[in-house]
Amino acid sequence: MQLIPAIDLRDGRCVRLVQGDFEQTTVYGDDPVAVAQQWEAAGASRIHIVDLDGAKAGRPTQTSTIAAITKAVGVPVQLGGGLRDAASVAAAFELGVSDVILGTVAVRNPELVAELVAQYGKAITIGIDARNGVVATEGWLASSRQRATELAEQMAQLGVARIIYTDISRDGTLSEPNYAQTAALVTPTGPAIVASGGIARVEHLARLAELGISGAIIGTALYTGHIDLASAIQTIEHGG
Repeated sequence: MQLIPAIDLRDGRCVRLVQGDFEQTTVYGDDPVAVAQQWEAAGASRIHIVDLDGAKAGRPTQTSTIAAITKAVGVPVQLGGGLRDAASVAAAFELGVSDVILGTVAVRNPELVAELVAQYGKAITIGIDARNGVVATEGWLASSRQRATELAEQMAQLGVARIIYTDISRDGTLSEPNYAQTAALVTPTGPAIVASGGIARVEHLARLAELGISGAIIGTALYTGHIDLASAIQTIEHGG
């Protein structure tokens, strides 16, 4: 299972939110590029970036910071936040990211997802963010009526190869992942499932790996010191 450190961008800084609440923001660094280099040096084979301002605005806004990060590291960088049309997706790839994460557009415009998968293939990842199993959109500020399992099935039929599942109620809480909801998305021939939200200990990662999860995005636990990335990678990715 691949361990993926998260960098959430707001106003050019590295921050973390609690349960997606913009009123509960903690700043963990004024230099996101240095943070990305730190995670790469610790052994990360991929970095996860969320443009929080972009998620609210409906279009990417932290473009200069994102471009600086992709230039500064030698590992793939995946980007989510505000990518809701073909032009913004194309622009994201121009910034040097390897994969883009689509959330709101998967609910609102699955036809566009199909077109983008046809064009970019496995570089298109779907982010399913849910509260109580129901998908949230617009940077988690709005709720849809679609269940996460239904959306995952629909995206699989469109040829999506990878889904990131975030349990909003756990995100930033350092409680534990929602194992049941995450595992419910795993199918033998379906998209690879990446878990996000609530991861606080290496034991959480080990259990996710046992459930057939292909990757885990770690945010708050890295910044608070609950998880040491280099040690966790050695234990989970390399078997100790």
